[in-house]
Amino acid sequence: MSEEEFDYGTFLSPFTWRYGSKEMREIFSEIQYRAIWREIWTSLAEAQSDYGLVSDEEVEELKKKSGKEHIDLERAHEIEEEISHDLMAEVKTYSEQVEKGGGKIHLGATSMDIEDNADILRIKRALNIIKEKLLGCLETYSELIEEHRNTPSMGWTHLQPAEPTTLGYRFANYAQDLVIDIKALENLLEDFVKGKGIKGAVGTSASYERILDKKGSSEEMEKKVMEKIGLDYFPVSTQTYPRKLEFHVLSALASIGQSAYKFALDLRHLQSPPYGELSEPQKEKQVGSSAMPFKKNPILSERVCSLSRYASTLPQVAWENSSQTILERTLDDSANRRVIIPESFLAVDEILNLYQRLLSGLEIYPKMVEKNLQKFGPFSGTEAILMKLVEKGESRQDMHEELRVLSRKAWGEVMEGDKNPLPKLLKNHEVIGKNLEDEEIDRLLNPEEHVGNVPEKCKDFLENTIDPIISE
Repeated sequence: MSEEEFDYGTFLSPFTWRYGSKEMREIFSEIQYRAIWREIWTSLAEAQSDYGLVSDEEVEELKKKSGKEHIDLERAHEIEEEISHDLMAEVKTYSEQVEKGGGKIHLGATSMDIEDNADILRIKRALNIIKEKLLGCLETYSELIEEHRNTPSMGWTHLQPAEPTTLGYRFANYAQDLVIDIKALENLLEDFVKGKGIKGAVGTSASYERILDKKGSSEEMEKKVMEKIGLDYFPVSTQTYPRKLEFHVLSALASIGQSAYKFALDLRHLQSPPYGELSEPQKEKQVGSSAMPFKKNPILSERVCSLSRYASTLPQVAWENSSQTILERTLDDSANRRVIIPESFLAVDEILNLYQRLLSGLEIYPKMVEKNLQKFGPFSGTEAILMKLVEKGESRQDMHEELRVLSRKAWGEVMEGDKNPLPKLLKNHEVIGKNLEDEEIDRLLNPEEHVGNVPEKCKDFLENTIDPIISE
């Protein structure tokens, strides 16, 4: 199909125009892909010229036509329509464009010597973009943590009020997820994202040994080619590099989606009026609903969750591909790999664009934070009250029951919309009020007294975990 047929009158993937960045789409574009093929072909020819298999003049001619400006998709698709092989169609198209050297393109190679190494080059470039965007989010988190490490807020477990925490500590938990994701990417990039190398049809390098005919070793030639394209490679492969690698790459991307999902889902809850503490940024003319003009919906957070769900499903396909590569190669992974690899990256790329937008424009409502803290925070002080009463000589079990009864009574009034009456109930209780002064009860029930050492934890996390990562 020619390029001219791609327009809004036919189906286009949302990743073609709606989701993902221009730089990520370019990495996985067909023109860029074929330009990488040509880069590898010229590197192969250049290495083979060291053994007299290709002349210097032929190499220079190949180099002149290797850039993406020379990709002729219309001609390549025309040839592919006849021969049903996309890579060979590109070989033929490339060979038509050079006066000399066209007959030496792909000498001794199999398709995966070209495509698999091209795929890894794309994956490496895409992973580095993802890593940079993760670092950007982490840097924004460092600012939020520092600013709010001492800002008390209500903690929630089971979607019920629990004990106070701080906003900064909550942000630190989200940031810690990103730290894990960054470390996973670094581990992949350093140790596992490798090409197939140049090993021929089933990985034995037999074709290269044959054409070299003792002029040199296939291992030596392979090393030269891979150094030219700047890629480390597996020492052992079949016709392809281990498809297990793609399962790990897509799993790492899905993990990033999970981290973003957790934050976005929490933000959706905290933006809802019953909480009302945080909100995602809203454009001045943003429409929340076609029917209800007042709506202020968390559309960015919802989009993060939606795309993250999709990204989470794709490692399963990669698992199947890896598991069902029968013996040295089957082709039943080829069609879905054209979809799952670029779309995993584009989905996570869009997720991180949204994540950074959410963090940078995050709206915090201090009065709502304080309101929830005063509404539910005093309940967390009952344990401190209990300990103090035991210290004064009262029975722990008896006082625990009294505090439970008073807390339930206070809870009922809070649910009726009244101010939390717990401090008053405690002060008026004949045993509790006798043992504790009013000022002491107020102090023990003060939610700000029950955030533990989280301000120090935040400071330590910034200095010893985040700062070293973002300053590398």
